[in-house]
Amino acid sequence: MANIVKVIDSTTINNIIEKYNMETSNLPTGTLAKKKIKSTQVQIYRSKKIMFQGKDAEQVARDVLGIKIESSNEKQTHAKANYDFDIHNTIGSDEAGSGDYFGPLTVCAAYVTKKNAQILKTLGVMDSKNLTDIKIVELAEQIINICPHSLIVLDNVNYNIKQLEGWSQVKMKAVLHNQAITNVISRIESNELEQIVIDQFVQRTTYERYIIGSMPRKDITYFETKGESKSIAIAAASIIARYAFVKHMDQLSHDLNMTIPKGASNKVDLQAAKIAQKYDLDKLDHITKKHFKNRDKVLDLLNKKRRH
Repeated sequence: MANIVKVIDSTTINNIIEKYNMETSNLPTGTLAKKKIKSTQVQIYRSKKIMFQGKDAEQVARDVLGIKIESSNEKQTHAKANYDFDIHNTIGSDEAGSGDYFGPLTVCAAYVTKKNAQILKTLGVMDSKNLTDIKIVELAEQIINICPHSLIVLDNVNYNIKQLEGWSQVKMKAVLHNQAITNVISRIESNELEQIVIDQFVQRTTYERYIIGSMPRKDITYFETKGESKSIAIAAASIIARYAFVKHMDQLSHDLNMTIPKGASNKVDLQAAKIAQKYDLDKLDHITKKHFKNRDKVLDLLNKKRRH
C-alpha cells in the first residue's frame, strides 16, 4: 500500500474539503478531514499536511492536488536521510513511563520501511522528548495508520506484582521490549526486515540475560543510546509509547477529578498525598509504582499532617 504525504496551504485545504465533501466531525485529535477517494484514504491534518494511503495513492494525489507526484523510487534517489539507520527497513523499540511515579510502563515496537521513513519525517516525527503532549497525540494517531507496531501496557497493579516477585524495572523493560519486537515480526514480511534497533536502557548482555525466551533476529539487533534522535523507527515507537502513557494519565486525571502530574518531583508527592488522604493508601498504590521513593515521602507528609 502506497503512502504519500504533502504539505499544503490553508486555501488549498478548504478547497479540497469543499470539493470532495470530506468528513470533518468526530475525527481523531489532529485530523481535520478525511475521505475515501477510489481505493485511497485521504486525510488532512491540522498541521497542514495531507496524506494519501492506498494502491492508487499516486493517481489520487495527482487528481486532488493537480501536481506531479514523484514515484517512491524517485524520492529515495535524491532524498537525504536524517539518520544513518533510516536507509534500512527497521523495527525500533522504546518505552515511556519508567521514570513516572503515577501511571503504567508502556513499551512499543514499530516497523518503518525505507519508504515510510521519509513519510514520517514529512509528518514531523522526531525525538519525542522535543514534542509536547498535544503533538505526541496528533502524531501517534497518524503513525499507527502507517506503521505495523505492537504496544504493550504494563499497568500499575501488574507492575507492582512483578516488582514484589523480584523483577527489577530493567528486567520488566527487557521482557516487554523483546515481546513487542517479536509481535511485530509476526505481523510483517520478515524477509524484508533489515535491522532491529532498541533504545538502549541496559547493556546488551544484561538484556539477553533478562528476557524470557530468545531474541528474535539477534544477528541484526542493535542497541543505541538516545536512539530516538538517531532512528526514525525508534522515534515512531517512542511517540506511540508516550501517546499510550499520556492517554492513561489523562484518563486518571478525569477519574479522580484532579490533575495528576507526570514525573517524580515534589509536586507529584504533594498530589499523591492528597489522593491518599482523600481515599486511602491502597488507592494510591493501585495507580502508582510502589517501590518509588515518592511513596515514603507521601507517608512523611501524611504523618506531619496528622501531628498538626
